[in-house]
Amino acid sequence: MRKSFVVWLGVAAVMFVVAPILVVRAPYESTMGLVQKIFYYHAPLGMMMFRSAFVSGIAAGIFIFNRRAAADRVSLAAAEITVLFGSLVLITGPMWARKAWGVWWQWDARLTSSLLLWMIFVAYLLVRRYGGPGSDKLSAAVALFGMANVPFVYVSVNVWRTLHPKTSVVPTLQPGMREVFWFCVAAFAVLYGVLLALRVRLATQQAEVERLYLELDDQSELS
Repeated sequence: MRKSFVVWLGVAAVMFVVAPILVVRAPYESTMGLVQKIFYYHAPLGMMMFRSAFVSGIAAGIFIFNRRAAADRVSLAAAEITVLFGSLVLITGPMWARKAWGVWWQWDARLTSSLLLWMIFVAYLLVRRYGGPGSDKLSAAVALFGMANVPFVYVSVNVWRTLHPKTSVVPTLQPGMREVFWFCVAAFAVLYGVLLALRVRLATQQAEVERLYLELDDQSELS
């Protein structure tokens, strides 16, 4: 586990060193110019946010129906990473919007639904932290609700009129842009996998420490 983690961490580090070089060398978009290059970070971050929401929701469903503690730890780890990547999406998006649209924020379908998805997983973490007994089951239900919102967020730009580019943008990227974009997606995917594995391992170790404390308390009471 430790060796594979180091290897994948090294792969992620190399990819994130190479990615800015590729982004700089990528062709300029004809209308937005330099500012469009934030797309190579903003869009992959959004994809990883969706991916993490699905991982959290699926693991939460497994926990609800099978009561597997390991699934609960995966759901919690993925929820935290969803909030992390979602925060970066909500930071990079307005930075791009300010230059492209002349405003920091528009309450259109994609932006509003993305904010809602982020807030749902923030609520998950708050419930998990302060919900008291039964908070694990309640937060799992919140994760399922968040996962159900992902398809809505994705198709929103195709259903409603919005300033945000449609999902057809990625398949129509010109040569030179397409390769750089998917390289950045791969870099963020590797980083996501590393972060998820690290957070799950930390949660597993925390659970083991709590178990040992409980055993020690039981032995103290018996003695």
